[in-house]
Amino acid sequence: MRSARWLLAATAALWVLIWPWVVVAQVADRCFAVSQAPSMVQPASVRLASLSPAEVRLTFVGHATWLIESAGGVKVATDYNDYIRPPVVPDIATMNRAHTTHYSIAPDPGIRNVLRGWNPEGGPAKHDLTLGDVRVRNVATNIRDWAGGAITYGNSIFIFEVAGMCIGHLGHLHHTLTEQQVSHIGQLDVIMVAVDGSYTMDVDGVVETLKTLRARLILPMHYFNPYTLSRFLDRIGNDFPVERATEPMIVVSQATLPATPKILVLPGN
Repeated sequence: MRSARWLLAATAALWVLIWPWVVVAQVADRCFAVSQAPSMVQPASVRLASLSPAEVRLTFVGHATWLIESAGGVKVATDYNDYIRPPVVPDIATMNRAHTTHYSIAPDPGIRNVLRGWNPEGGPAKHDLTLGDVRVRNVATNIRDWAGGAITYGNSIFIFEVAGMCIGHLGHLHHTLTEQQVSHIGQLDVIMVAVDGSYTMDVDGVVETLKTLRARLILPMHYFNPYTLSRFLDRIGNDFPVERATEPMIVVSQATLPATPKILVLPGN
């Protein structure tokens, strides 16, 4: 009986001594197993949804720069400059020379096609380029210089024909359009328009131009601050409905465009 008690006491004492090591070993084994197990947290995909041939993706990069992406993978950057650029190297870059925030003196060498909105040799710039499923052409307009004079053909309106739509970027437009210019532009489905009301056209001139062109989707840009944007929206709101997007990127198609002209403000200016 005494020997049995002694054996039980000795066993208990030994267990007290080794228990902490057993616990440590169990915890260590468990942590190691978890670290080696398949991760339960998978990195989120940053790939954008693919486009159908009838769709185009428009991203407002800022100021007057937009990234236009086609279903065929062609990427176009408007008013490509040295200050505000899209996060990818575009296949086509269009530029305006009114200010340095509208053109680049050193475009990325990876850009396959750089289309300047002016002609260094004089006369109007003339572009008509087709790359994949995107066609780009231009209509030249005039601009003011800093002294108040005029620079003939100093700006280009670029028209992007993609996904069965015509998307127009009016650039640094300083005047309302002539009948000949309207005819050369044709019917636009989407317009990107500067609405600052001072460096480009005044607000009344912008409204007149938009009512003439009557694109179904109007995307304001080049407004610098909330005041100039609100001034334009207050004025145009009498003619077209206004909507604000929550993201700087939209996907559009003929099927999703509004039936009548609408203003859509994208964040990111």
